[in-house]
Amino acid sequence: MAIKTATSMSGFIASDPKVTQRSDGQTRLHFRVGQEHCTRNQDDSFTQEAPTFHDLVMTGKTAEKAAQLFRKGDRFIAEGYVDTHDVAFADQVPERREEFRARHIGHDLAYTSYQVDRSPKAPSAPTSQLDTPTPAAGVPMCGLAV
Repeated sequence: MAIKTATSMSGFIASDPKVTQRSDGQTRLHFRVGQEHCTRNQDDSFTQEAPTFHDLVMTGKTAEKAAQLFRKGDRFIAEGYVDTHDVAFADQVPERREEFRARHIGHDLAYTSYQVDRSPKAPSAPTSQLDTPTPAAGVPMCGLAV
């Protein structure tokens, strides 16, 4: 059987998470995320480039749990897919936008300390208890060695 793979995204949460309810009653979580970019130089050093910012959206139980566990500044790794749609702004031409729709998300171990709680849990209990995360803003990912 082939190894199952999916599109992934990593970065830092750049805005406060926003929780809303969809018309079908499902929880929807949205936040802006940043991705740092680096260029490798000929001498094997790295040059930090400007970050890019994107929308990340989750729905359902994953959104409910993520809303409790994630906050602005956290580093994350997510699995999902990219969706493209048109957004209309008042008095402007509609704009084509991309958003990452996360099906699974977790904290990036290279930047976050936490303890795993493996005790039996209720169906709605979080899967881990977070310690204070390491600072995300201003910590370059270039040449990161784990």
